[in-house]
Amino acid sequence: MLRVSGLSASYGAIRALEGVSIDVEEGQIACLLGANGAGKTTVLNCISGVVQPTGGTIEFVGNDITGAAADVVVAKGVVQVPEGREIFHHMTVKDNLELGAYLRRDRNGIAADLQHVFEHFPVLNERQRQMAGTLSGGEQQMLMIGRALMAKPKLLLLDEPSLGLSPILIENLFAIIDRVHDEGMSILLVEQNASVALAHSTYGYILENGEIRLSGPSDDLVKDPAVREAYLGG
Repeated sequence: MLRVSGLSASYGAIRALEGVSIDVEEGQIACLLGANGAGKTTVLNCISGVVQPTGGTIEFVGNDITGAAADVVVAKGVVQVPEGREIFHHMTVKDNLELGAYLRRDRNGIAADLQHVFEHFPVLNERQRQMAGTLSGGEQQMLMIGRALMAKPKLLLLDEPSLGLSPILIENLFAIIDRVHDEGMSILLVEQNASVALAHSTYGYILENGEIRLSGPSDDLVKDPAVREAYLGG
């Protein structure tokens, strides 16, 4: 479904990525692990059109989207949930969700998908007329994922969804992510919480200093001594 080949990117004179290659199969949850500054978010931003790569190619369902504008990438079916609770604080929950469908014109489909989001996130249904900025951190993360789903993506890019959440909220959030996946959503997950990421994915990549150092089935990575030492506390 998604094939990233030899991806490179820089911020001025600073090299962020060098020759990164990642595949995400249809219906798969793949995870991308690494320390702060490893380049994980840059990979997602290159895929979603936020950052222009300096080399390599990005293909999505057979179409070359390398360097395409962000709105073009969204229209193709790739939607990113960025790190950091990027919501419209002074708009209602419902208005935030409906903005996720700004490229769509199928009113009946939008209405049906809004109800489906409320089924996944009942708390958003209860708070749909509330200002988004008054939501808790966990609820804001749910709102971001719900807004992304309103774009009707084929591939969801999740950037650090567990950041700043308590263990119980992380558990609840990933239960919802699993349900979305079970409905057929393909997901590329960026996470610092390696144990959670590997438990909820089938394939993983380890990114260090802008390069892929290790990859394999998540079950194998969990058992790898180097991965356990560096990311799973030994």
